[in-house]
Amino acid sequence: MISLPRFMLAAPSSGSGKTMVTCGMLQLLKNKGLQPCAYKCGPDYIDPMFHTKVLGMPSRNLDPFFTDRKMTRMLFARSAEHAGISVMEGVMGVYDGLGGITKEASSYDLAKKTDTPIILVINAKGMSLSVIPLLKGFLDYQDPDGQVIRGVILNRATKMTTALLKKPIEEQTGLKVIGYVPVLEACKVESRHLGLVMPGEVEDLQQRVNQLADELEKSIDLPALLEIAESASKYEKEACEIPEEVSAEAKRLKSEAAKNENEGSNPRIAIAKDEAFCFYYQDNLELLEFLGAELVEFSPIHDRHLPDHISGLLLGGGYPELYAAQLSDNETMLKEIKEKIDSGIPYLAECGGFMYLHESMQDLNGKAYPVAGCISGESYHTGKLGRFGYITLHTEKDQLLEKDQEIRGHEFHYFDSTNTGEDYTAVKPVTGRTWNCIHGTEKSACGYPHLYYWSNPQFVVNFVRKMLEYKKA
Repeated sequence: MISLPRFMLAAPSSGSGKTMVTCGMLQLLKNKGLQPCAYKCGPDYIDPMFHTKVLGMPSRNLDPFFTDRKMTRMLFARSAEHAGISVMEGVMGVYDGLGGITKEASSYDLAKKTDTPIILVINAKGMSLSVIPLLKGFLDYQDPDGQVIRGVILNRATKMTTALLKKPIEEQTGLKVIGYVPVLEACKVESRHLGLVMPGEVEDLQQRVNQLADELEKSIDLPALLEIAESASKYEKEACEIPEEVSAEAKRLKSEAAKNENEGSNPRIAIAKDEAFCFYYQDNLELLEFLGAELVEFSPIHDRHLPDHISGLLLGGGYPELYAAQLSDNETMLKEIKEKIDSGIPYLAECGGFMYLHESMQDLNGKAYPVAGCISGESYHTGKLGRFGYITLHTEKDQLLEKDQEIRGHEFHYFDSTNTGEDYTAVKPVTGRTWNCIHGTEKSACGYPHLYYWSNPQFVVNFVRKMLEYKKA
């Protein structure tokens, strides 16, 4: 058995201050030499970037819609095994799950499936004793076999109020009052159309996080928090192991790659990574590496040429609409990407990457710019969220995703396309609503959905195999 000290910071709703409290907590734990690692519940890309900025190491997503209980625990345990303590940040309200009417895929669901104690972050500004019935309501809504809420932090509260409320809260709810977070206007982070602004755009972010960590050191009962984290149940050592069928495929692919003596054995995949393209799941990238791919980054904004000797392309999501003029001006990069795709290179493009491959792409003001021209049509601004939320994808013919299999993902965009693709069918959980999407072949998938590879590792196995075939050719 292995010990994995951990806790989740969750809240009654979005906008409760979870992200900055999480960042301040991570910095405090880091300052104390406790070697924290971080996770985000759900599909959000931006919050993990804030965690990563604080820790200087990748944060990860854990999502019980994308993966079943066993796979979710494996993804957590495998990365947490060498950390001193793990901090999970919840999503939305603690019980808010699929379709807004179930607990499935909620913060609570993740906490249950990973056996992680929850610390509720309550916005207590303007409240005193009324916080008790609020907490009782959250406690009463737990499943009988899933009592995971263990403590509370009063956000936007004062030392005096917390001292007064500590005894009645603990006596009447059984929760441990871990402390409070004072009102710190300087520690707020602004939002925009896809959520929070990027960490690199926040002036003096590290200074703000350091200030918050200094305040938390004075206002948080760290020994009580660590006691809760260390009380989390232990995992069996086997929980850290990648599924045998995935390991077997990796072994086969690496053996096949070793037979190729041209420009090294491993197939290289060029990954678009800059201000415009930055939405990637860490576990997706590591699965590509585990299967034998060599990852090399490039910038469609700043670089004039693609990396040498590549056998695949990955164009992730992000904010290409904010950099449409710069992307369009980089004509040599656009030309090389189109030439590579026309030559048959295997490629994956999601959301922003999909937009970039159109003939033209609008910015936020509706001005159109010529881009790669690999997909006929235009990506245009709608001003509202389209097809928002989780989806399950399947196809009627063998492609990268094989017939009768499925892969899971989500959509979140304020843009649409005159040519969204017809090769996959997306199905919404709960409602069952369907639509066609994605331009797919046996070696490419290009569309608005963001895919989570661990929901069907065979999809990525097929992709790496196509990269090997391209490399040999």
